Amino acid sequence: MIKKRLAGLLAPLALLLTTGAAGASASDGAPAPTDPGPVYATVTDTSGKLSLQTFGRPDGKDMVFRISGSVYANIEGNSLDPAMRHGQKLFNIEGYNIRRLYRVPDTNQLYQLSREIVFYTDPADPQRVLREWKNPIDGKTYPVVPINNDTVNFGPFTITPSYAGPPLQQLHDETVWTSDIPVRTNFATTLGEQFGLVGGVYAAQEMFDFSVDKREVAARTEAGVPDGAMKTKISWARTSPWAPFMCLPETAVRGQLTYHARSWSLGSYAAIEPWLRAEIEASHPLYKAAPAQPGPSENSWTSFYNKQLGKGATTWASWCAANGHA
Repeated sequence: MIKKRLAGLLAPLALLLTTGAAGASASDGAPAPTDPGPVYATVTDTSGKLSLQTFGRPDGKDMVFRISGSVYANIEGNSLDPAMRHGQKLFNIEGYNIRRLYRVPDTNQLYQLSREIVFYTDPADPQRVLREWKNPIDGKTYPVVPINNDTVNFGPFTITPSYAGPPLQQLHDETVWTSDIPVRTNFATTLGEQFGLVGGVYAAQEMFDFSVDKREVAARTEAGVPDGAMKTKISWARTSPWAPFMCLPETAVRGQLTYHARSWSLGSYAAIEPWLRAEIEASHPLYKAAPAQPGPSENSWTSFYNKQLGKGATTWASWCAANGHA
């Protein structure tokens, strides 16, 4: 999703923690210095409590936002038809963001720490992970690289009793709020890699709607620290350039991608469906848990740069030339 970002959640997913269970108490029974609970408990604003519970569980343990949706071609003037038509469904996407709240030891500052892994799957079968994709423009087949961002971190946020989240709206029996994020990053400047983007600039739009049942809101905004993960539903849409593994330069091939997905909270990695956990455990075990401490953040493009291009050891154009086959 991803990402990206999913800021506010984002605001828009891993190996068990080597430091022990997140949020574990110190041996004397007092909260561990990184436990977010004591800081969360000071917040009085309802929107602040709700937004913090999308960042992570107040008890400091891992939670998951499961992500499921589709990706479509958005092509100005339908100019690539018949090879690729406007509105064509290219992929399903299936994955998650696994996250936790982390307190800077003995302070009132919190981080959201997360990893996210999202697979591009068959447009006709969401549970069939794609390993290759045939580019209809150049006729070559390329390896499909999932969204695999390690890590996606936000913060630190200084938490005071008046900490507030986005404005809330009541729609029937649900409390909802929105986070719309225009994204603009000059990779030509930050990475020295243009990825075939116009001017080397990645420009996208991330749009999120969060909703929580009013009974859940009432139960989880009382005094104290609620247990577990808040039952949250998210609608997510993104418009962005062609994914880097597609090897379609924005400068030469008009069009972009539209992502449209749903996301919902789960209490832990164990609650993810068996087929998806099997894929993770076979190929991406790092994504079984959230990070243990703050560190550098990735998005889909910096992840591709780091893992596929060897942090600049090769270029995007060279990767495409080496990996595309007829």
